[in-house]
Amino acid sequence: MALTMSAEAGVSPKVRAVILDYGEVLCFLPAPDAITRMARIFRIDPQSFLPIYTQSRGPYDRGDLLPEEYWHAFASQAGVTLGGDVIEELRRWDVEMWSRTNDSMILWLENLRSAGVKTAILSNMPVDMVVHVRQNFPWMKHFDHQIFSADVRRIKPEPAIYEYSLDVLKVPASEVLFIDDRDANLEQARAAGMRGIRFQSVNQLRDDLHALGFHVLPARID
Repeated sequence: MALTMSAEAGVSPKVRAVILDYGEVLCFLPAPDAITRMARIFRIDPQSFLPIYTQSRGPYDRGDLLPEEYWHAFASQAGVTLGGDVIEELRRWDVEMWSRTNDSMILWLENLRSAGVKTAILSNMPVDMVVHVRQNFPWMKHFDHQIFSADVRRIKPEPAIYEYSLDVLKVPASEVLFIDDRDANLEQARAAGMRGIRFQSVNQLRDDLHALGFHVLPARID
């Protein structure tokens, strides 16, 4: 079977730890209506909003900008001015649109922990979202380590955040499997010595894990 992008074939050490991204792995892409309501504030076409938004997030995810600073900067680039009440609304919407969690992946996370596999979440995530997931998602307890960019002041794909992750996991890089939806993040994980799978769907992940010889698999979705 040809691997979808990313699970490396051949004889390899046992996987003792799995690192999972959050956005578009443990949660779904924001729904179109959630994107539309934010795009309307900035007078941006909804189809153009998410690429612009994604490209602007680095300093905010790293913790270099406060929420107010980030949204004012975003508005300035779009040529609009925001009041304080609008900024508070944007902060709430920003959290809400990334809160549609993927139940199949959450169940797999629980199964990994039950099977004795070390687990970590490694996500580029601003403080507002970090606070939200820790307060509202009980399944976060299934991670041995929670590594968020706003906490460690580094973002993927900066090499330092992968080095930090390996330090806290205390597992050799060759025995760590990293799952993310972005090629650039996976490339740096592999440069650090980890194996990687690009997440596109639960069924694709299951197939790639099976091809890798990893036997704790997510349930197939019909």
